[in-house]
Formats: sequence, structure tokens, C-alpha cells
Amino acid sequence: MSDQKSKLSKKDVFIFILMGCTGVLITIAGIYFNQSFFRVLPLYISLVIALLQSRVNRYASLIGSLNSLLYGVVYIYYNLYGSAFSAILFSFPIQLLTFIRWNKNKWEHSTILKKLNLKQRVLIVLGSAVALVAMWIVLPLIGSEYVFLDSVTNLIGILIYFLTMFAFVEYTFLMVINGVIGIALYVQMLNENPEMTTYLIFSVYSFICIVFAFFRARKLYESQQMEVKNEN
Repeated sequence: MSDQKSKLSKKDVFIFILMGCTGVLITIAGIYFNQSFFRVLPLYISLVIALLQSRVNRYASLIGSLNSLLYGVVYIYYNLYGSAFSAILFSFPIQLLTFIRWNKNKWEHSTILKKLNLKQRVLIVLGSAVALVAMWIVLPLIGSEYVFLDSVTNLIGILIYFLTMFAFVEYTFLMVINGVIGIALYVQMLNENPEMTTYLIFSVYSFICIVFAFFRARKLYESQQMEVKNEN
């Protein structure tokens, strides 16, 4: 197993610059819309988390687990109860467990990745369909205002947490889908909550980081498989 430290690439430099620009835009938008610093704070922390995710770095889960508690409070403020439920009861403990698991099976700054088999994929699809129907029934009853996007993005989010925890490389593909849906959700919320501009700005930055993570994870997986093959 390789323990060499990853060098800073041009892509990493680009993400650093993008992170700085995004932070400035979030600050400007937050001031313009008189948004409470507390409701913007999770975004500043997420800037670093997204950068780590773009590198498939295991410490993204550790920081993300703590930051999810802040997000949960913010989501409750905006009546996104599905998102709040996911952040507090799923994201926090699962990301913490993810860091522990990844740290036990570390590979450089990341972990040893694997792929889902056909049976696992079928079970995930069937289970997701049942869970989605249940969320469409429950969320309207508790007052969620954006039932479709709120339920879909959080169901995918929950899948991402579990796939990430067990280091299945497919988690990055679902992150790309969830990133698109997340942007759509914040765009939909702008009419009633213009201050969500800060979250929309971040979601665009996050999506770019996710795309980098998608390709980096696959490259890392192939590298691991090749090294294992050579060792055998």
C-alpha cells in the first residue's frame, strides 16, 4: 500500500482559488440579504469540507459530521424538515463512523475503495423506491414546503452516507446527481427566501468539487486495484 503524500496539482490550486472566491461571494450575499452569521457559518466550514471531498480525503467526514449539526438547525429555520432530520440523525453519526472506518483502512489521505455488485445495486434501487414513497407521505404531514426536491435530495443523501461509509466508489456518482438536485432546490427557494442565495452560491462551488471527486475516486480505485494485482 502506498503511503506517499499527494502533491498539490493544478486542479487543487484551482479549487483553492475557487474556494476563496466562493467565500467572498457568500460573504457579500450574506451582508446584502442581512443573513444571520449563524445561518451562514456552516457554509464557511463546508468550503473546506468540499475541498477535502474533491481529494477524496477521509478528514472531510470528520469535519462534516460536526458541521451537520449546524446545518440541522439552519434547515429547521427554513422548514426543510427532511433535510434537518437527515443532517442531525443520519449525517452526524454516519460521517463520524465513516471517518473511523476510513481511518482503519486508510490509503494515503483516503481509504481503500470498492465497487457494488449487481445484487447490492438492485436492493438499493428497490429500497430507495419504498423509502421515497414513505417520505412523500410523511413530509407533507409535518409541514415541509418543498416535498419533492426535499425528499429526493435527502434520500440520495442518505444513500451517499452509507455508500461512503463502506467506501463504495459509486458514492461519487450519486453525489453528482445530488449536487444538481441541490442547486435546483435552492433556486426554487429563492422567490420566498432570497437570502438562500448564499446556499445557492455554495452549491455551485460544491458541485464543481464533487465533479473533481468523481474522477479522482475512480482514478484512486484503479490505482489501488493495479497495486493489489501487482502484489499478487
